[in-house]
Amino acid sequence: TVAYPSGNCCVCHNTAVRRQRFIYGSDKSQGIRALAISPNRCYLAVSERAEKATITVFDLQHERGRRRKPLTAGDMLVSEFLCVAFSPDSKYLIGQSGGPEWTLVLWFWEKNKVLATVKSTSFNDPITQISFNPHNNMQLCVSGSGVFKVFRYYEGALKQSSIAKVESINILCHAWVSEKVFAGTDTGRLLVFESGDMRRELRMSSHSDRQVEMKWIKEIDVNGGLAASGITAILSYSKGFVCSTGPGTVCLFERTEDNVYRKYREIRIPSDPRSNDLSPAEIHTVCMSPAEETLAVSTDRGQLYSASLSSTDISRLLERHQCFESLSQPFHSSAITGLSTCILKPLVATCSLDRSVRIWNYETKELELYREFQEEAYSVALHPTGLFVLVGFSDKLRLMNLVLDDIRTLKEFTLRSCRECAFSHGGHMFAAVNGNIIYVYTFTTFENTLTLKAHNGKVRSVGWSLDDSRLVSCGMDGAVYEWNTHTGKRESESVVKSCSYTDVAFSWDYKTILAVGSDIVREIQSCQVLREVPADEGSLTALAVSHSGRVIFTGTSSGTIRAIKYPLPIQREWVIQQPHGGPVNKMAITYDDQFLLTVSEDGCLLISKIVDKDGRGLKSNRQVVHTEEILVTKADLEEKAQHMLELKMHLEELQMENEYQLRLKDMSHTEKFRELMEKFTLEVESLKAAKKIMKTKIEEQEYEHQKDSVEAAVKHSKQLQDLEQSYTSKLMVNHQKYQDLLQKHEQMQDEYKKQLTSAEESHTLALEDLTQVYKVKLQEKTQLLVQHQKEAEQKVHEFEKILKQAKEDEKEKIRLIQAQFEQQLHSEKETNEDLKKRAAVMAQKLHGAQRQADGWCDDVTKLKQEQQRLLGLIRSLEGDITEQKRQISGHEKTGLDKDNTISSLMKKNQELETLKFLLEFQVNDFQKQMESQQDEINKTREKIQQLEDILLQKDKSNSQLKLSVSDLRLKLKTKDKEMRREMQKGKNLETFLERLKSDLHGCVGFIQDPKQLRDSILKMYSHYGPQLDHVEKSGAAQHVPEVFLHHQDLQEKTISSLKQKLEKSAKEREKVSAQMTKENEMLITEINALRKELHVVRTQLVHMKRSRTRPDQDTPREEVKHQEVR
Repeated sequence: TVAYPSGNCCVCHNTAVRRQRFIYGSDKSQGIRALAISPNRCYLAVSERAEKATITVFDLQHERGRRRKPLTAGDMLVSEFLCVAFSPDSKYLIGQSGGPEWTLVLWFWEKNKVLATVKSTSFNDPITQISFNPHNNMQLCVSGSGVFKVFRYYEGALKQSSIAKVESINILCHAWVSEKVFAGTDTGRLLVFESGDMRRELRMSSHSDRQVEMKWIKEIDVNGGLAASGITAILSYSKGFVCSTGPGTVCLFERTEDNVYRKYREIRIPSDPRSNDLSPAEIHTVCMSPAEETLAVSTDRGQLYSASLSSTDISRLLERHQCFESLSQPFHSSAITGLSTCILKPLVATCSLDRSVRIWNYETKELELYREFQEEAYSVALHPTGLFVLVGFSDKLRLMNLVLDDIRTLKEFTLRSCRECAFSHGGHMFAAVNGNIIYVYTFTTFENTLTLKAHNGKVRSVGWSLDDSRLVSCGMDGAVYEWNTHTGKRESESVVKSCSYTDVAFSWDYKTILAVGSDIVREIQSCQVLREVPADEGSLTALAVSHSGRVIFTGTSSGTIRAIKYPLPIQREWVIQQPHGGPVNKMAITYDDQFLLTVSEDGCLLISKIVDKDGRGLKSNRQVVHTEEILVTKADLEEKAQHMLELKMHLEELQMENEYQLRLKDMSHTEKFRELMEKFTLEVESLKAAKKIMKTKIEEQEYEHQKDSVEAAVKHSKQLQDLEQSYTSKLMVNHQKYQDLLQKHEQMQDEYKKQLTSAEESHTLALEDLTQVYKVKLQEKTQLLVQHQKEAEQKVHEFEKILKQAKEDEKEKIRLIQAQFEQQLHSEKETNEDLKKRAAVMAQKLHGAQRQADGWCDDVTKLKQEQQRLLGLIRSLEGDITEQKRQISGHEKTGLDKDNTISSLMKKNQELETLKFLLEFQVNDFQKQMESQQDEINKTREKIQQLEDILLQKDKSNSQLKLSVSDLRLKLKTKDKEMRREMQKGKNLETFLERLKSDLHGCVGFIQDPKQLRDSILKMYSHYGPQLDHVEKSGAAQHVPEVFLHHQDLQEKTISSLKQKLEKSAKEREKVSAQMTKENEMLITEINALRKELHVVRTQLVHMKRSRTRPDQDTPREEVKHQEVR
């Protein structure tokens, strides 16, 4: 991956997959000034020019380059940092500010801390490069015009360690090669500095072209040098160093021996046959991949090149000069002035002040065609088919064909300095601007059909409508005109003299016009400004409208791109991005609304994917089908055919020559094979003779070896008999000693038993003390428990008082949260039962743990006894071992005769040691078991203590829960009684209403007799009105005494609320009766209507019965009956 600046971005270009990743600068940045990558390849430092310059460190391991906190020079006002460098351990960062201060700043960048600052030069001499010593974090070098200084960070300050006399030397670059510094000058000299002093110079040797040797400064000509022109870049690597030795040339030098370097490769930038400038470009910077397989360079013309340094290509490349290849694509080297897209191909055309026209493919991200001209190009327009391009030069307007590998002129028009041109959507016309006049030409006959004159200033932009019947233009005079392309007349105009328009376009539906000027975005329709969106900072320079009509894009003079919703918002709502380092000259959106294309003064073409907030692309209703046809002339086809014929003949000649060469090689190989066969047969015969000689020697050595082995066996048998006799006598002596040791062992066992009894007595005393201590603690805890219970009772009493007061205010809330209390009661019952179960389980576990602890105590006593017994046995065995060792040492002095006795004793000693090892292992095992059991005892005691605390807490919580449960039960009883009473009241009302409905239906029968109907209604009122009051009053009277016995205070308040409810219900009954009278009147009218309908239906039924059919007309009658019942 190669990192390089582009506009206001840093581009990370992956050369393997040819993919780019962008790291954007800050919003108020004025451009990127310097880059530096850390030695561990994890961080990238970017220096940005601004009012207060900053250096931002990015984490390259993050997918989008995570931004760290920017570094500043503290209180100093610095506008730019010219050079940046990381320390070898990637922890420190050095930055060199520009003039007139020329301050060198050292940061501990991870903590954003300025460690030291120093003025690198006292004169106004520019600094060109700074660097750290790769072997020392605290040493750094600064070089420039008449400046070469070495600083060391010591005691919190940068201190100059040496001063070199280079006032008359302009040092352009330098690099650390081991402990030396190689510096290149503008005159082509390569100086060597040691310890900060200029000592020697590298020059080409007179003996060989490729030999470079170091010579002392005094011995050489000061005016001579390694290169013919200035050395602008130098880089060190593992084998030597790389430096630029002239325009477009890079040489690689490797170290062969002391003070001698050999030039083993030279790489040149190839000359472009399509370019008019044949002079090679100056190398600006040089970098190398971590594996040292690829070399990349940048030039002063903004181009990037790379070359392979892999070992597989060295033998081929040493025979001739190697050439660089383009790292990505050939870029523009100056400001881009024109931009245009087409419909039928994924192409975009750009022109620049570098006198070139380039055709790009925005899908493959590659350069399709490229050609340079003699004049500067100001504007460009692609034909909708993508087969022609219109370019405005300083002398003429040219229409050109896009052929397979070239751009050829088709027609020239005498329009000088055409700053704007555009094809119509159909491609049959195109418009070109010359000053303040717009010329419209036909594409078929190239005739000038219209000349549009109205602008007083230069026309900056033109745009066509979808049907090509209208043309819109804007100029620096503040005028926006809409023209009829059939008649040449103006259809609408809008003039704002205070605004200098820079770009104009139709809206997505071609009903309104959008224009951008020096301060604002305006939407114009029928000579009226509909909406305006003012610009915040900087003037607007470009405009692009999406075909979907959802968004428009604007470019500013500071390189900012803004995405604004359409229709234009009232408030200032837009998305801002600043990818360019100069004014945005042109903007365009592809026909399928997928990409936004922008160009600017910094020479960058930016292809952006248009997505929404969710990362989805804009939906387009247009079906885009890209064609692959190209223009090819007949002469080109004939030339290609001729060239193919020549190549075919050449191929046949090469095949014949290769066959002849293969025959010669076969003859030579057979001759060599015959010679090798003769040579190898002679060698095989000589090896067979040597094999026979070696076989006879081996047989003689085997005979001698058998003879020696028989003599050794006889001698060994005699020695064995002597040793057996001596060992029998020694065994008798050792048996007697073993009996004595047994007696001692029994005595020691008796002593250990006494010690165990005393230890058990002390253990019982300690246990009694502990039980007394725990009893005292238990009494204290019980006292505390009684005290807490009293406090709880007091709090309960206080809570009851507070509850009585709260009941008066929260009766209405009780109705709403009744269901919650029931659920809580149910859950509390379940938790209470679970807690009881857990308490029973914990009590069982506690009893079991106590039993287990008692068992463990018994086991501990038994293990201690066993331990004492084993220790005694070990001591007795250790005494035996020491005695055996003494005997062995005595026997060693007797000589060779007693060696066998010592070996037998050693075997016995090993057996005793194994026994000792087993005993020690058993003792250690018992000790570990005791320790583990003691830990378990401690853990169980802690668990018992925790369980006791938990039980105390649970008892407290249970007591509180019991109080709350009793309280809730009382509330629940009262609520149940109220609910029953209300339910009874509801049932009474339902029966009352049913009776009332039945009586009303009876009254319907007297609908023809108003007097009888009135009497029946009065009877109903006299019968049901007092009865309802009586039923409600009697129900309340029966319910009040029952509740009053339980909660007198509570029921008094409930009675008052019930009285209010009764009053409300009486009022509601009055309203209901009034509504019922109205409904009765409505029912009477409906009944009359229904009778009429019934009469009609009966007549229809009579007719239908006569026809002996049963039609579907019965349903209305059923509906009528249903309505009568209802």
